[in-house]
Amino acid sequence: MDLLRFITAGSVDDGKSTLIGRLLFDSKSIMIDHLEALEKQSKNKEDGEIDLALLTDGLRAEREQGITIDVAYKYFATPKRKFIIADAPGHIQYTRNMVTGASNSDLAIILVDARHGVVEQTRRHSIITSLLNIPHVVVAINKMDLVDFSQDVYNNIVIDYAEVAKKLGLKDVRYIPISALNGDNIVAKTAALTWYEGPSLLDILETVELADDIDLEKARFPVQYVIRPQTEELHDYRGYAGKINSGIYKKGDAVTILPAGFSSTIKAIEHNGKEVDEAFAPQSVVIHLEDDIDISRGDLIVKNDNRPKVSNEVEALLCWMDHKALVPGNKYLLQINSKQVRSVVKEVSYKLDVHSLEQIASPETVALNDIVKVTIKTASPVAYDAYQELRTNGGAILIDETSHVTVGACMIQ
Repeated sequence: MDLLRFITAGSVDDGKSTLIGRLLFDSKSIMIDHLEALEKQSKNKEDGEIDLALLTDGLRAEREQGITIDVAYKYFATPKRKFIIADAPGHIQYTRNMVTGASNSDLAIILVDARHGVVEQTRRHSIITSLLNIPHVVVAINKMDLVDFSQDVYNNIVIDYAEVAKKLGLKDVRYIPISALNGDNIVAKTAALTWYEGPSLLDILETVELADDIDLEKARFPVQYVIRPQTEELHDYRGYAGKINSGIYKKGDAVTILPAGFSSTIKAIEHNGKEVDEAFAPQSVVIHLEDDIDISRGDLIVKNDNRPKVSNEVEALLCWMDHKALVPGNKYLLQINSKQVRSVVKEVSYKLDVHSLEQIASPETVALNDIVKVTIKTASPVAYDAYQELRTNGGAILIDETSHVTVGACMIQ
């Protein structure tokens, strides 16, 4: 059974937490004791209704303010697929939280309040979705019950959002009218939306095709661990363990180890403890090479026919996540997959306005939640791909050397 990671985003009070609560409730994914606790906590308990938003608004501050602050993750499964949901904040001051939740999502559900249509925050979340190259987008037009389930209202919002999607180059965009509070069109289609002929939201989530999102052309295998037992029975065993991020590897393939540039040939591949002739993303495997080469954690094993770039200077869009301002010249650890190198932020070219995509040249300061274009110089070369071409080898983080806190999320260009 495969796994779909998706994020919900939208303006404040668009109903993100209620939508997730409804998905979990109607798909019978809530434990009985959790359900009983919710019934006691619910603000609407006088009329017997459960406040489904409490399923994700777990922090006390969130419950008191009636808003989502942190990214809340929820897990559920149906007979067809497993799911991990990230409930992202809608406020602009929590942009970093949305970037965190969206960085490994396969799909984004962007909620639009049917009464208000496409607003500024809708555009901002769509821009972040585009920057993070999320392959699938579902525009859920919520609170249809408050506009009498009007097809004209729905059609006008679809027309407005289609212009946004075209401008941002969003790939697979689907539209669906829903009422999260009442459960209309969430798990099952309802009589209130007879004019809508498409699938329910859960149907879309269960059937969206994920196999096409995996790049099988660019073979990338970051080494996570070198297995060297040095026992009597495994005296000469040397295997390189990790997860294939993209591509296909076969026994006998000519490969190069980056950033050093050494060449070798794949002698054997192990998957689930058994030797196989080939393996592909996203499998976790152990690769054996014909030659004894100095390979360590973070090195990248790639096929010779399609190599990534190797450099000790990279340009990236950076979402700043620290309360302390970013100052050019500051030193950090740059981590791409399992590779970690010392680095310095050499230059900040511009700041991106996440409402309009306008580039503000040479910003005076880079503060929390800002998205900026930076040049990063590394102490040793790193192998990378452009984020828009290959997310799995184009995403990186900046780590504070002293506190070891993640201070920036990078999309390498």
